[in-house]
Amino acid sequence: MTIEEMVQAIIDRAGGRENVLAATNCMTRLRLDLQDEAKADIEALKQVDGVLGIVHDKPNYIEVVVGPGKCRKCADICASMGIASVAGLDMSTKNDWQTNKANVKAAQKQNPIKSALKTVGEIFIPLIPGVIAAGLCAGISTLLQQLIPGYADSKFWSIVISFLGLINSGFLAYLTAWAGYRAAEKFGATPILGGMLGMITTLGGIDAISQAVGWFDEEVALNSILRSGRGGVLAALIGVWVLAKVERAIRKKMPESLDIVFTPLLSLIIIVVPYVFVVMPLTGLLSTLLCNGVGAICMSESIVVRIIAGFLSSALFLPMVAMGMHHGLVALYSVQLDTLGFVTLYPALAMAGAGQVGAAIAIYRKAKKCGNVRIADVIKGALPAGLLGVGEPLIYGVTLPMGKPFVTAGLGAGFGGAFVMAAQVAATTWGPSGLLALFVMTAGPNEGIMSVALYGIGLVISYIMGFVITNAAIKTEDVAQA
Repeated sequence: MTIEEMVQAIIDRAGGRENVLAATNCMTRLRLDLQDEAKADIEALKQVDGVLGIVHDKPNYIEVVVGPGKCRKCADICASMGIASVAGLDMSTKNDWQTNKANVKAAQKQNPIKSALKTVGEIFIPLIPGVIAAGLCAGISTLLQQLIPGYADSKFWSIVISFLGLINSGFLAYLTAWAGYRAAEKFGATPILGGMLGMITTLGGIDAISQAVGWFDEEVALNSILRSGRGGVLAALIGVWVLAKVERAIRKKMPESLDIVFTPLLSLIIIVVPYVFVVMPLTGLLSTLLCNGVGAICMSESIVVRIIAGFLSSALFLPMVAMGMHHGLVALYSVQLDTLGFVTLYPALAMAGAGQVGAAIAIYRKAKKCGNVRIADVIKGALPAGLLGVGEPLIYGVTLPMGKPFVTAGLGAGFGGAFVMAAQVAATTWGPSGLLALFVMTAGPNEGIMSVALYGIGLVISYIMGFVITNAAIKTEDVAQA
């Protein structure tokens, strides 16, 4: 079955073209908003060739797991079909992992904090391909410059490194614009106005305004109350949220014949002054406090502090994922990337998936020993994805339903996290984990090649400790009964 045929089969089993209101993608899934979920045949969807699973955790909304890379092609095909892009806990190893995940999400109580964190995560999800591409280019550029000391004398290598730098700069230089555009889509403002407000954040005219009101520090520009880039993505998110409210209020009063001209104009004129003089300085202060606070821990002069912080953050990350609290970290990553040019916490958190891999190998050995073919087959199918940093099949198919391995995997990951943070490994981006993240771990105080090696050692430590702790804590009888 070709991808086109697979997409058509998915649409047909989701109730037909008329029943699919919107289709978009994340890292591994095609997301469908339905008019009437009763028209969708979930079981038939699971049987479509190429579909790895279905997540159905809220009304009229289905996520079809098709795998990384393929999901974007599926979304593009849906777009070519005229489909818009916007629009009790039962846990058992006998369920597929998608069903378990849906049950976990359905049993979780929503609250304003969770909703806000999820909203932030959804704003940045479409930016992930750019985040990864830019980060990989930055990491590869760093490695090439260290592996080829005389690259500046070579036209070929100097051009290659310059192009890698252009791709990285093309994302980072306009990160606030991308964030503003996406925030506008999410909050209900006009997207291009959100992008413009985000872009204003980084323009040099901000420095001129700051100098005019006496807020610019000529000696140390970074200490200025107001400066170009102050507040970064946080300023863009909050500013666009206010912009959406202003725009809606104006549109209610504006005659339809004048709406297209005067609503955007008045919205920007009204919001830009408080945005520059209030939102940017305040969010700039908050961004500084966040970066300094996380940096003081992750890059602390005390190796003891770094070890404890690395262990705890890695060990607790899997529960955060299961509870949906990890979305909030996206904002922190983005603030660090925008402010510092690298991310300090992410390398340690990436160890969580490696701890799961070690735990799964231990359970696999015991499953083979006791003859639990079903668990062995589940792990065999999920391990390759786990090694590459896609941990959901192992979380919801094996470790979380069994209970103890979910804890032992986190404890095993803690040792790798402690090592990575003690070694002060930093990433050029966030997004890829597992073995795929090797080439983005080139930032921080270590040389790029050394940083990559240290991250690799952290993965191995997490594999080993996840295996050792799980092997000691989980009995063969437990696996036989799973």
